[in-house]
Amino acid sequence: MRCQPYRDNPVYIWLKNKQICLLCDEPADGATPLCSACEGELPWLGGHCQVCALPLPGADLTCGECLRRPPAFARVEAPWRYSFPLDSLVTRFKHQARWPLGRLLATLLSHHLQHAFGEDLPRPELLLAVPLSARRLRQRGFNQAQMLADWLAASLQLPVQRHWLQRPHDSAHQQELDAAARKRNLRQAFALHPAAELEGRHVALVDDVLTTGATAEAVARLLRKAGAARVDVYCLARTPKPGDN
Repeated sequence: MRCQPYRDNPVYIWLKNKQICLLCDEPADGATPLCSACEGELPWLGGHCQVCALPLPGADLTCGECLRRPPAFARVEAPWRYSFPLDSLVTRFKHQARWPLGRLLATLLSHHLQHAFGEDLPRPELLLAVPLSARRLRQRGFNQAQMLADWLAASLQLPVQRHWLQRPHDSAHQQELDAAARKRNLRQAFALHPAAELEGRHVALVDDVLTTGATAEAVARLLRKAGAARVDVYCLARTPKPGDN
């Protein structure tokens, strides 16, 4: 005779090592809570710039902007284009605190990076997350980039420095600005902790989405100026050019 009512809830499913897809609630096929059908519908990046990951018609190409003005970072790694349904998943994680979705996306990003390391991508020595200002952090309650960096650090067995990179000044939301305004908005927006040790080191910067690349460029320039030998950027998605579907 049972002393407790039978409940087939997520706790018991987890203990039985069964996973339910977070997107469609159907049984997942593997160890991650994502079924193969939903995984196949994600907007995988495909052909892209080999420097900034801008979506392009073919592989092994470099976009005109990177050719004209090479960025301070060496390479952007992103599994997806920032389009439906990936954009809604990132929004739910970032603005609605749906942390399981963020953890799922971080796991898939980790798989992408492990494959890239097996090809030709050098492993960094440590991870840094794009910081939020103190006011923005209080409003949101968490830094989604730092959460992604922490999950990646555990999965990839890399150290993460949580306090080396800082954002002492609050600024306007980048989403509200065009490309030129984004660059102006980020002037002197970031700073390094006095204890940061970057001389000769290869570091990777973690963020959720790369749009114009202005944030990544501003931080990479700061890190390179402080002596970093190489800066890569790891993010969930790369935004295509306006009108490029």
